[in-house]
Amino acid sequence: MQYSTALSDGVLALACLICVLQLGKRYAGAPAEQRPRWFCILLGFLLPAAAASVGALRFGLLPELSELHGWLSRASSYLGLPLLGLAALSLGRNWQWQGPVWGRLLLGLCACFELFRQLDRLDEYRLLLQLGSLLLLVYAGLVRWPQRRPLALALGAAGLFAGAGLLVGTDGVIGPVRRIDLFHVLLTPAYPLLAWLMIDLSDTPRRANTL
Repeated sequence: MQYSTALSDGVLALACLICVLQLGKRYAGAPAEQRPRWFCILLGFLLPAAAASVGALRFGLLPELSELHGWLSRASSYLGLPLLGLAALSLGRNWQWQGPVWGRLLLGLCACFELFRQLDRLDEYRLLLQLGSLLLLVYAGLVRWPQRRPLALALGAAGLFAGAGLLVGTDGVIGPVRRIDLFHVLLTPAYPLLAWLMIDLSDTPRRANTL
């Protein structure tokens, strides 16, 4: 058992669930045409919340949950974070994408995952997907300039995600600390910052463009 990892995963799960509760209020109060976007935002937080919750159980009590934990972690990386990047872009530009557009984006992400899996290029695809998603977050904050808070939130969240996924990783140790624990520590504030960014962008809309 890796009790330190179970603890760090549990704290991450709690942070994501708090974000889900706050964003769920936005979904409930949103007009019908905006609910598909908020649904995708919620999905982007529910996937890491589920992965971290199962991870806490896996590392603390039930190692047989390893396969489910791996599946949820991949779903969070290949679907959850890209959805959040796209949602931030649409909020930043105030592009009111309709439900069918979000459905096509979901299907497109699933199709790309399967294509690169068949080509045995998932590692390269994951790297490009993560970099692209983080760039979308930063761009969403940048287009609100001279408002400083959206850009600060975007840079903070993107920096933590980049540090966790691109620099730290989940395999091995750094001195006495497991990399996976540090990975969770960095993501724990990253998701609340990202939720704050989504709420801040939605509270200060630009002129709408409907697709």
